[in-house]
Amino acid sequence: MLFMQEMDSLNTVQQQAIQLATTEESLNMIQMLMKGGWIMIPITFLLFLALVIFFERYITIRKATKSDTGLMSQVKSNVMSGRLDAAVAICRSNNSALGRMLQKGLARVGRPIKDIEGAIENAGKLEVSKLEKNINILGIVAGIAPMMGFVGTIFGVIQIFREVEMAGGIDIGTVSGGLYVKMIASASGLTVGILAYIGYHVLNMMVERLILRMETEAVEFIDLLDEPGA
Repeated sequence: MLFMQEMDSLNTVQQQAIQLATTEESLNMIQMLMKGGWIMIPITFLLFLALVIFFERYITIRKATKSDTGLMSQVKSNVMSGRLDAAVAICRSNNSALGRMLQKGLARVGRPIKDIEGAIENAGKLEVSKLEKNINILGIVAGIAPMMGFVGTIFGVIQIFREVEMAGGIDIGTVSGGLYVKMIASASGLTVGILAYIGYHVLNMMVERLILRMETEAVEFIDLLDEPGA
């Protein structure tokens, strides 16, 4: 019984030590980042901006991808049965990019195929522009963040050499330590830039896949209307 109590006490001490070490490590990381200087403020803002845009666009695009599942088959069956009003109602209730495209086409059934194709194409361009909203900002962040980090490092180096000039001599410890601190800005800027760059291309690939899917469905819809007896 005494042995078990001692083991429990030892485990408790170990857990507390691990929690303390984790807390100290987190504090050390935050303190190290703060040593990067004033340039860390805009770099942090760029990181926050990139994360907000990425997750907002990611959720929006995923939702647009899932919402039109099975839509074309329902529209096709209603069109083939001559129930255009039902097909329009399905597209309206679906409330997806593809649904709005098909709704524009259905509203022009009876007109020449070229008119229907033009309506669907224009609707598709509008939907794509909505999906791509703010994605380009990630590309801007990917280009600006590393440059800001480099600017912070340059200002830090200028400050170090100014201090050396005022001191009238070179202290290797001071110079190397100062450079170590100022390189934090460059590392942070590069990290934010890389994350924004990855996010930018991930979102673009998702949009391109969705565009290909929409174009395929639109062609199938036009072929359906162009069939004899449609």
